[in-house]
Amino acid sequence: MKENKLIDLSMDFAIDIVNLCKSVKVPHSLCDQLLRSGTSIGANIREANYAHGKADFIAKLQMALKECYETEYWLELFVKTNLIDDNIAKALIDKCGNIRRLLVASVNTAKNNH
Repeated sequence: MKENKLIDLSMDFAIDIVNLCKSVKVPHSLCDQLLRSGTSIGANIREANYAHGKADFIAKLQMALKECYETEYWLELFVKTNLIDDNIAKALIDKCGNIRRLLVASVNTAKNNH
């Protein structure tokens, strides 16, 4: 099932985000924003598995999708302000994009089966 893959991918991504913020010299307030959005993706995916019905399931996945977009924003900002290396950011943006595409497919499938 796609959600299990999403759980695994989002957990790995959250670990990467935590490790990034531990290793770089980024202003605390900016890193806090990245940590919040980057780790919230997986939390919302996990919550979706225990949703109170189909509408709640879709809402949780849509929240995770919003967090993906926000995380990509912060990563792009970090690159454009030279806070992190392009190659590190590219790998993370690619992972986030993969999760985003799976979320879009999952949301669409859930909506079509609703």
